[in-house]
Amino acid sequence: MKSLPKAPQGVLFDLDGTLLDSAPDLHAALAEYCAEVDAPVPPYAMVREVVSRGSRAILRCAFEETDEQLLERMPRYLELYHSMMCRHTHPFEGIDALLDSLEANGVAWGIVTNKPGYLTDDLVRQIGWGERVCAVVSGDTLPVRKPDPAPVLLACERAGLDPARCLFVGDDRRDVQAGNAAGLYSVAVHWGYLDGGNPQDWGADALVEHPRELAELLQLKVPV
Repeated sequence: MKSLPKAPQGVLFDLDGTLLDSAPDLHAALAEYCAEVDAPVPPYAMVREVVSRGSRAILRCAFEETDEQLLERMPRYLELYHSMMCRHTHPFEGIDALLDSLEANGVAWGIVTNKPGYLTDDLVRQIGWGERVCAVVSGDTLPVRKPDPAPVLLACERAGLDPARCLFVGDDRRDVQAGNAAGLYSVAVHWGYLDGGNPQDWGADALVEHPRELAELLQLKVPV
């Protein structure tokens, strides 16, 4: 386990399941797609659990098919999702206050996600974070994605941050693996989707139950 950086420069976050609760819209898009093809709609809880694994895993909740068949369904599903992705998506409780605290204390924050870039960029813009985030690296920015450390290191490079003075925060084992391999202080969050796993087993440097615990860990002054 690494020690918490004494003077953190930045905090990088996973997006879906860490900053944003996007599962309601991802499930709604799947329900609409199922209606188009006359297929049963899987339960919301089943879809929510696998959101961190991406669109193929979401589609597999409804269709027991090969990867190739699921890939054929993906463009229409993503088209539907793109049309509604901000209807019910919102920051998790405490995230807005955490981001305000980071900014008030001069700590940069960025996003490293496996979500496709065109969806990430539009979602970040619609949520209102486009001018606030120091760097955004998406699932197709590089040839590799998390758990490879390269996207995390690229976000640090783009933001001018020293990885050894940064944290990576996520709700999935792959987030912790990527953060650890990149040399950042890794934080697993317990409020996200978790992919059916136990964050205590992921080898993170810290585990937090609520965004305010991360603010407390960093000893951030609360903005007036």
